[in-house]
Amino acid sequence: MRSSSYSALPGRGLRALVVMAVTAALATAGTAVQAAPDTDGAQATTTSAAAPAPETATAPALAAKPYMGWSSWSMQSSKYPGLNPNGDYSYLTEANVLKQADAMARKLKPYGYEYVNIDAGWWRDQAWKPEFDEFGRQKADPVRFPRGMKAVADHVHAKGLKAGIYLPVGLEKEAYGEGKVPIWNTEDCTTADIVHGDLRTTNGWDSAYKIDFSRPCAQKYIDSQARLFADWGYDFLKLDGVGPGSFKNGDQYNNVADVAAWQKAIAATGRPIHLELSWSLDIGHAEDWKKYSNGWRIDTDVECYCNTLVTWENSVDDRWDDAPAWTRHAGPGGWNDLDTLNVGNGEMDGLTKAERQSYATLWAIAKSPLYTGDDLTRLDSYGLSLLTNREVIAVNQGDTPPAKPVTPSDPQQVWAAKNPDGSHTVALFNLADSPAAVTADWATLGFTGKASVRDLWNHENLGTHQNKITQALPAHGSRLFTVEPRGSAVTATGIEAESAANTLSGNASVAGCSACSEGHKVGGLYLGGKLTFNDVVVAKAGTYQIKVTYVSGDARSADVLANGGGATRHKFAATGDWGTANSVYVPVSLKAGANTITFDSGSSYAPDIDRIDVPKTA
Repeated sequence: MRSSSYSALPGRGLRALVVMAVTAALATAGTAVQAAPDTDGAQATTTSAAAPAPETATAPALAAKPYMGWSSWSMQSSKYPGLNPNGDYSYLTEANVLKQADAMARKLKPYGYEYVNIDAGWWRDQAWKPEFDEFGRQKADPVRFPRGMKAVADHVHAKGLKAGIYLPVGLEKEAYGEGKVPIWNTEDCTTADIVHGDLRTTNGWDSAYKIDFSRPCAQKYIDSQARLFADWGYDFLKLDGVGPGSFKNGDQYNNVADVAAWQKAIAATGRPIHLELSWSLDIGHAEDWKKYSNGWRIDTDVECYCNTLVTWENSVDDRWDDAPAWTRHAGPGGWNDLDTLNVGNGEMDGLTKAERQSYATLWAIAKSPLYTGDDLTRLDSYGLSLLTNREVIAVNQGDTPPAKPVTPSDPQQVWAAKNPDGSHTVALFNLADSPAAVTADWATLGFTGKASVRDLWNHENLGTHQNKITQALPAHGSRLFTVEPRGSAVTATGIEAESAANTLSGNASVAGCSACSEGHKVGGLYLGGKLTFNDVVVAKAGTYQIKVTYVSGDARSADVLANGGGATRHKFAATGDWGTANSVYVPVSLKAGANTITFDSGSSYAPDIDRIDVPKTA
């Protein structure tokens, strides 16, 4: 099992995985405030209690668009030769961070990259022993960061960039100090006054005591940490090991109160700090993450913890399955975080060129933050072209909504989003291990006829295409287009799954569904359960793109067949829960006149079906 970055490091007995997240906000007010001036004090000293008065006129809103930048974790966690010469996770040093900041300023800043994010370990030595100040707050390891954390932020700011920092959620066990450590800026609070009396643990590694926010001293501890980061001049906080999520559930691992406390503490500093949460957050708490933070990791780490930064199979390819359920939750103020984008270093990335482009394509169209973990000092020409393609960046940073699959989650997939100007962003993916053709049918975009097509990666107009575009793609390959309709809207006939004209077999049954049209769906499609739509009438024989609206809390597959003929098995991505409906298009060959269309669960479990919409023309 993979975890996130922090506690699985030396001496912990767990495997290291990390989560990178953005900090939280001032979002409750809906406006951002200007940064507080940096303080001059050394990081280990006390900081001033008075926060500057907020101003609201000039700073842009936090997370108005997905953030762009760099994170240290990918190189920290890799065993690629030369990255960590002094032992595991030794890459993280002031010298290395500043080298990456300088490279970002030269190579990527003109394209919108701005955050330089320091990940786990900045307060721990090479043996992973931590440093804390006299108030139980993390303190920079003097070997890794000899000038302290403020000096690093100052250097980053001098380059016109923003600085990010990292913490695990909870009170770290080593900071507890038998409960006697005083809390900064309080008269009588100690660490014993901020945690549960039974010292229950929390976070993805159980490396911290769970903070009890029913106790008034608890918020004051978070306030003290936020004040410290603000005084150092940090603009971003990744809060890691957050639950529900991070492979932990239950009250002990519910850190919603921690996240809310961090948002409150950040707002009190008067400094805009982006709050990002990590990792594999529970989608059942999506509204909490949206309320209290600016971004949330939807999945486990993308890093492979091997002799490259990532591998395709380790978890890069997981995102095509896991992202669709989260799509509806992303928007200005908070974004779905797919994790680090490592496409710039060629062999060190551990991917083919086709995989690197597909990786970057999904991140762009899903509106994930674009932050790389590559060595920015040694970007190859192809990697630099991927990271700096202005047309692709515009998809990620502009008004285009997050794309979602318009076809089932089969080896060949089409994802799309309708843009405010009426055009469509369309991505074709071949996730198979061998070359294959992939077709985007205009009917899946809601129109038929002609459309003009532009290839965004290659900056090339491909002319006008009638009804569809088909591309031959290599294994794990992709294309990314803007499609401008020149035809007419599709008209279709809707048929409810619960219609009395349909046939239900096996365990299939009608159930209520508040998210479904007409308030019902057909469920119980498992172990041979079937739903057959009868009397599906079309005027002409042909292949029709049938819109299937379904509900499924997890990814499920079904055999789809017409008129009792050969079945095609399709995988339907999770909709996020059993109260949300999504739609994809399935090609079905129909004859002129009346047809049947059957959804057969086979020997497994199929999604619940709300309805189908059958186009009036093939």
